[in-house]
Amino acid sequence: MTHSDLVQYRLHHQHLTQSWLTTPGDLVAWFGAVQGQDYAAGKWALGNRLPGSTDAGIEQAIADRTILRTWPMRGTLHFVAAADIHWILDLNQPRLQTLYASHFRRLELSEPVIAKSKAVFTKALSGGHHLTRSELKTALEQAGIPAHENRLSLLLARASYDRLLCHGVRRDKEFTFTLLDDWVPPTKPLLREEALAEWTRRYFTSHGPATLADFSWWSGLTLTDAKIGMDLIKSGFVSEVVAGQTYWMPASLPTLHDHITTAYLLPVYDEYLVAYKDRSGPLGGLDPAQIAKTGNGIFSPVIVIDGRVAGTWKRTLKKDSVWIETSLFTTLTDAQQQALSDAKERYRRFLGTSPVYTAHSLTAERLPVRK
Repeated sequence: MTHSDLVQYRLHHQHLTQSWLTTPGDLVAWFGAVQGQDYAAGKWALGNRLPGSTDAGIEQAIADRTILRTWPMRGTLHFVAAADIHWILDLNQPRLQTLYASHFRRLELSEPVIAKSKAVFTKALSGGHHLTRSELKTALEQAGIPAHENRLSLLLARASYDRLLCHGVRRDKEFTFTLLDDWVPPTKPLLREEALAEWTRRYFTSHGPATLADFSWWSGLTLTDAKIGMDLIKSGFVSEVVAGQTYWMPASLPTLHDHITTAYLLPVYDEYLVAYKDRSGPLGGLDPAQIAKTGNGIFSPVIVIDGRVAGTWKRTLKKDSVWIETSLFTTLTDAQQQALSDAKERYRRFLGTSPVYTAHSLTAERLPVRK
């Protein structure tokens, strides 16, 4: 297996070159979790992988409680399938507790203070209430708990990975919080070994080929746990060594079609890049200055052509159109230009009747919104 094969297999397993799933809930469950730190970017990460989907459709899946947004791992907001959230939090909570213990000590957030804050949240949100961040901040301060921004963020995150809170419906453009058990009733718990095996299986099925270090980075689990997880599921996976690194992937691999040119407008924090500790495959061939422009592949929206990062893009929202400005690192072939145009059209269709813009920096164009 070459690095070229590696990125093609990832495009397939990540449902970019081929998608047989049709709903946001099924797609998020396939991945295990999809980073949603940037809300609009997270929705497009899903839409990019669901042909014919729309921004409004992703919003509806959240309103319908099929998927939800919370802090399930790494201290970062992700979308998680509602049916999976309880066992995922059960598995990851001890690790998150360890990772963020020093932050709580630094801000003088002792266990008694945390317990008091959770009691405040429970009282404020009982009865199916959905409150904004500022409203919960007020509730804490009225209870005598200082809640400046850093303390508030940690208290909300702690209550979330302790299985108390999750994001609820949006109020206009503001996010709200609600009680997790009210939003998604508890499910039958899994034994830790069962949960670790399932978590490992989800990652390598959807992200493979990947290394154990990649899985440890993505999940926030220790490398020891990553190895244990792979030992639990090893019979369904194969490994190959590429450039001295061992990559694990499903035993059944798709047939690669090198003649098909593909292009994608990926948002910030897309799973295609953020889910790996080593991003050298998709970033291969770029010089340090170009990698810096991509924010190491994760902090800027990137253009991916045939599995490799080929530039960056940004959008500007207008009243009746979307401008997409692209900055390419190389000259494209006619086939690649067409694939990139198709990618812009997919984004336009995803935004639908919302304010839509597409344009690029080398050749700017304005596309009207089609109702």
